[in-house]
Amino acid sequence: MMQHYEMTDLGLLHHFLGMGVEQTDKHIFIHQKKYAMKILEKFGMRECKSVAIPLVVNEKLCREDGSEAADESEFRQIVGSLLYLTATRPDVMFASSLLARFMHNPSKKHMGTAKRVLRYIQGTLDFGIEFAKGKTATLIGYCDSDWAGSEDDMRSTSGYAFTLGSGMFSWASIKQNTVALSTAEAEYVSAAEATSQAKWLRFVLEDFGEEQIEGTQILCDNTSAIAMARNPVHHQKTRHISRKFHFIREAIQTKEIELIYCKTEDQIADILTKALPKDRFVRLRSLLGVKSAKGLEGSVEI
Repeated sequence: MMQHYEMTDLGLLHHFLGMGVEQTDKHIFIHQKKYAMKILEKFGMRECKSVAIPLVVNEKLCREDGSEAADESEFRQIVGSLLYLTATRPDVMFASSLLARFMHNPSKKHMGTAKRVLRYIQGTLDFGIEFAKGKTATLIGYCDSDWAGSEDDMRSTSGYAFTLGSGMFSWASIKQNTVALSTAEAEYVSAAEATSQAKWLRFVLEDFGEEQIEGTQILCDNTSAIAMARNPVHHQKTRHISRKFHFIREAIQTKEIELIYCKTEDQIADILTKALPKDRFVRLRSLLGVKSAKGLEGSVEI
C-alpha cells in the first residue's frame, strides 16, 4: 500500500476506536480501560465500591416491578455505553442486553441494576481479552440457552461464542423471537442461531485465507436438542418449531457443522444467558479469554 499511497508507518497498533491493543511476543491483549473510566466518571461512579459479579443471582427484572420511574435519558445513556463496552468485554454482554429490554419507561430497580454493572466495571477496569499467539486457527463454537427467562413474555435467551483457539472473538446474547415449550426446544433454537453465525464466520475466514476444511464443532449441553438436529424427520416435538430453525439439519448433513455434546459445567456460553454465582462466573469469564492485564505472562501496562 505504501507504494501506491503516501503513508507513514507508526509502528504497532496501540489504539483503535476507543480500544487499546497491547502486543507482545506471546499474546495480543485488547481492552477498553480508558473508555470504561470515562463511563464511570460520566455517571458519577468513579469512586464507587466494586462488586464481584454484574448481576444478582435469581433476581428477575420485569417491566412492571412496582418501583418508581427512573430518568429515562440517563438510563439509556448507561445502557448504550455498556453495549459499546461489550466490544472487548463479553462478561457484561448478558447484563447489557438484559438492561436494553427496558429502555422505555425504566424503573428505579432497573437503574439500580445498571449501576451495579458499573460497580462491577469499577472492579475490573484493567480486564480485556487475551489472544495467545501460535494457536491453530480452528473455529469452535459454544451455544446455550436458558428457558423462559423473561418474566414479561416467557421467552428464552440464546447465547453463543466462537473462538479460533484462544480467546473468544464473536459472541452474542439474544432473546428468542418465540416462546419455547421445553428446554430442548430453547436449546435447539439457540443451536440454530449459532449455526447461522458459524456459516457466516466460515465464509469470512475463507476470504482471509483461513478456510475451515473440517466441519465447525458447536458444543451444546442438551442431548435432546442434539438428537433433534441430527434427525431429519419431523415428529411431535419439532412439528411446531418455525421452519427457519431447521436449516441446522442441512448444515449437519453437508458436514459444515458438527453438533457436539459437552458437560454443563464446561458450557462457556452459559455466561451469556443468565446471572451466575461468583465462582462459576469467574471460571467461565476466564474461559472466554477475559483476563486482567496484571495476570498476563509478562504483565502489560495499560
